[in-house]
Amino acid sequence: MTTPDVHGLIGAYVLDALDDIERAAFDRHLRECPICQGEMDELREAASELSGDAWSVPPPALRGNVMAAITAVPQQGFVPDFKKPRKKPRLLIAAAAAVLAAGGAVYAVQEHRVRVEQARADEVTALLSAPDLLVRDEPVNGGGTVTVAVSKLRNAGLITLAADAAPSDGRVYQLWTIREKVPVPAGTLVPGQTTTMQIVEGIDGASDVGVSIEPPGGSAVPTMPLAAAVHL
Repeated sequence: MTTPDVHGLIGAYVLDALDDIERAAFDRHLRECPICQGEMDELREAASELSGDAWSVPPPALRGNVMAAITAVPQQGFVPDFKKPRKKPRLLIAAAAAVLAAGGAVYAVQEHRVRVEQARADEVTALLSAPDLLVRDEPVNGGGTVTVAVSKLRNAGLITLAADAAPSDGRVYQLWTIREKVPVPAGTLVPGQTTTMQIVEGIDGASDVGVSIEPPGGSAVPTMPLAAAVHL
């Protein structure tokens, strides 16, 4: 994700329309960008003025309903009451645009996620139905379990992490496969996340699966000691 992309997420961030990975990336950017910090505070205030106490994530039909209502309003001779919006008209317009954009974006994102999750569920079902499926599990330090299901016929594995608590100090869990004694990243969780299900293709060459505790964003090599290790 490039820096301009991160800047462009501010409207969706304010409206809580980002997924966990995008929100984590923007949180990191926000700590280092005073311009976005200022704009975020102003947009939140403007969005609050627009929504009052009834704000929620925009439903998928919001954009169409609002645009239809706009075309039905007589424009000639229309004199709006600007007493309240006069305070920050530019920001109110920006917040309104963000609401409309989020309404359409939420629908598109939800539709895409449904397709992705269905494909993922089909892949998991096929893997777990393999006749040579091997399942192993080990405890996670601090509580919880990591389970690995492997099929050599499908040359794929499913790593399922279910920890009792997230790592302290904002750190995260990171998954690894060990191939010829070389650790290969297999997925990084976000701060506060305790569970995940990760499909790993080409796992036939892996001898072990490990779980480490890393700084946000993960590491190039695992921090020792591992929080869990499963020998395949």
